[in-house]
Amino acid sequence: MKIVILERNTVGTDVDVSCFEQLGKVVAYPITAPDQVASRVEDADIIIANKSPLNPTTLANAKNVKMIAEFATGYDNIDIAYCKERGIRVANVSGYSTPAVVQHTFALAFYVLEHLAYYDNYVKSGAYGAQPGFSNFDIPFTELEGKTWGIIGLGNIGRGVAKVAESFGCNVIYYSASGKNNSSEYKQATLDELLEKSDFISCHCPLNDKTKYLIDSSAFNIMKKTAILINVARGAVVNNSDLYDALVEGKIAGAGLDVVDGEPILPDNPLGKFTDSNRLIITPHMAWASTEARNRCVQEAYKNVEAFLNGQERNVIV
Repeated sequence: MKIVILERNTVGTDVDVSCFEQLGKVVAYPITAPDQVASRVEDADIIIANKSPLNPTTLANAKNVKMIAEFATGYDNIDIAYCKERGIRVANVSGYSTPAVVQHTFALAFYVLEHLAYYDNYVKSGAYGAQPGFSNFDIPFTELEGKTWGIIGLGNIGRGVAKVAESFGCNVIYYSASGKNNSSEYKQATLDELLEKSDFISCHCPLNDKTKYLIDSSAFNIMKKTAILINVARGAVVNNSDLYDALVEGKIAGAGLDVVDGEPILPDNPLGKFTDSNRLIITPHMAWASTEARNRCVQEAYKNVEAFLNGQERNVIV
C-alpha cells in the first residue's frame, strides 16, 4: 500500500506524521505545485492532501488510487463527482480546529476594536513616556457588552463563537446560507437583517455557489459604519476589492481577515496595500493552526485511513 502525502508541510514540520508508516509505504513531499500532482500520485494507493487539486486531469493516470484523505475540513480541491464515479473514497477531518479558530476570531476582533496596533506603537515610539498623564485614549474604543454579534454559518465554529460572544454580553444572531440550520438557541435572521443590525459580523461558512462573494459592495452599503467584519471562513466569501473600497470610503469601521481571495495573497489584491493596521489586520490563514489543532488534524486523518483499510467508514464524504 503506497501512501503519498502531497503537502506534508501544511501541518507544520514540528508535527510528527510518521504514524502513517504503520499503514503502508509513505512518500511525503513538503509541498506540491498543481502541475506536479499528476506525476506524484501516478502509483499511489492512498493520497493525503490539503489544497492540491484532485480531479480528472490530475487523477487520470492514478489507476491504483483507492482513497483520498484530507488534511483539512474543506474539500473544494477535490472533484467529488469524479471520485464517486471512480469509486474513490474521500474522507475529511472535522472539528479538530474549532477551539483555535474560535480563539483567533476574537483575537482579530479585539485587535481592530481596541486599536492595539496604534497603542502598541504609541508606547514603543516613546510618545507615551513623553506625555504627562498616566493614560491615553486618542482613539476611543467600545465594549462588546450589549452589542450585536452576527454569525454567518452556525456550524461547530460558529456555535463556538456564539458562546464566547454571549459570555461577553453580546446579542447573537445568525444567518444560514444553506437554509438548513434552524437553531433554537439563537435568533435566525435574513442576510440583510444581519448586515443591518450587527456590530460585529464573523464568517464561518463553507465556500460554495451560495457564499462566494456573499459579502460584497451591496452588503457593505447595508452594514453599520461602526461595524467590524471578521472572515475566518474562505477568502472568496468576501469580495476583497469591495472590502478595500468599503474601508477606504469609511463604510465600515474595520476588518480582521485570516483568509483572502487567492492564497498566498496575490500581488493585485488591493487589501495587501491597505496599510492602516488600526482598521485592517490580515493573518496568513493560520487561525486553524494551533499546535494542538495540527496534531489533532494528523491523528484524525490517520484514523480515517486506518478505518478505510479495515473496511470501516469514517468521516466519509463519498
